[in-house]
Amino acid sequence: MFAVPLGDAAELRPLEPWQAEEFLTHMDRARADVDPWIPWAGRSTDLDSARTVLRDYADRQAADAGRIYGIWLDGTLVGGVMFVSFDARTGVCEIGCWAEAAGQGRGLVTRAVRLLIDWAVRERGIHRVEWHAAAPNVRSIAVARRLGMSRDGVLRQNFPYAGTRQDTEIWSLLADEWLRAEEASEPGAQRAPGPRCDRGVVTESSQV
Repeated sequence: MFAVPLGDAAELRPLEPWQAEEFLTHMDRARADVDPWIPWAGRSTDLDSARTVLRDYADRQAADAGRIYGIWLDGTLVGGVMFVSFDARTGVCEIGCWAEAAGQGRGLVTRAVRLLIDWAVRERGIHRVEWHAAAPNVRSIAVARRLGMSRDGVLRQNFPYAGTRQDTEIWSLLADEWLRAEEASEPGAQRAPGPRCDRGVVTESSQV
C-alpha cells in the first residue's frame, strides 16, 4: 500500500473492501452533499452495501478497468477520487471525485485528480481523460476548469434524480494538452507529488 502526501496534513491512499466500515462512516457524513452526484452514495447505507461498492472497484482494478482512492485529512477519510472507467486499449478513461464538507475548499480533490491524470497519461499511455458532471454540480465543474479541461458539450436530461432529469456536462483533457501545460509551468514551481509506476507497482515519488 502507498500513501501520497497532498499537503495540509492530507494523504491519498487506495480505498479497499477491508475499509468498508470507515467508508460507511464517511458516507454517513458525506451523503447529503454527494448523493445527487455520485450514484453509489445513496446505495452505501449499511456495511454490506458499502463493502459492495468497494468490491466493485476492486474488481474493476483487477480487470484494469477502474480504481478508487481515498483522501485522508488528519487521519480521517474525507473524500476521494476514482477512475470511473479505464480503457488502456482505446486510451480513454473517466475520472470522478467526491468530498464531504470537511474535505472541501482546500484544493485536495484538485491535487488528487492531478496525480491520477499524470499517472494515466505518463505511465499508461492514456490519450483522453474525461470528466462527467451534472450541470448543477458547480464544484465538480470548477475542478475541471482548474485542471485545464475543455467542455465538449452537454448530454441533455441524461439521467433522473429525485424525479427530475439532469443534464450532464462532458469535459475532457488530451494527453498532449496535459504534457504541454506541465512543460510550460514555471521551472522550480511546486507541484503535488505524484505516484510513479515501478515495474507495475505504484510508489510515491519525490516532490519536484
